[in-house]
Amino acid sequence: MSFNRFKNDGLGNLGSGAGKGGGGGGSIREAGGAMGEREAANEEEYFYIQQRQQVDKIKKDIELRKAEIEKNIDEINKAKAQLDKITDKQ
Repeated sequence: MSFNRFKNDGLGNLGSGAGKGGGGGGSIREAGGAMGEREAANEEEYFYIQQRQQVDKIKKDIELRKAEIEKNIDEINKAKAQLDKITDKQ
């Protein structure tokens, strides 16, 4: 799986060491090599999963709000019907 969210500008890969496009970010990433690349990939995966969870939560919130809106519309329609009955009797 690739979770690369940064543009590769040809200077190097994430985790390839400081000054090579990987930048700082701790001694392991600064050292470069396979461990630096793995740490960068793990970081990318973490942020991807975190963002996915946030999107899923927002979608659930939207669905709940839609249900609340529908319920409120039904209540408004019932109140209008009752008001019409009252005004028709007068």
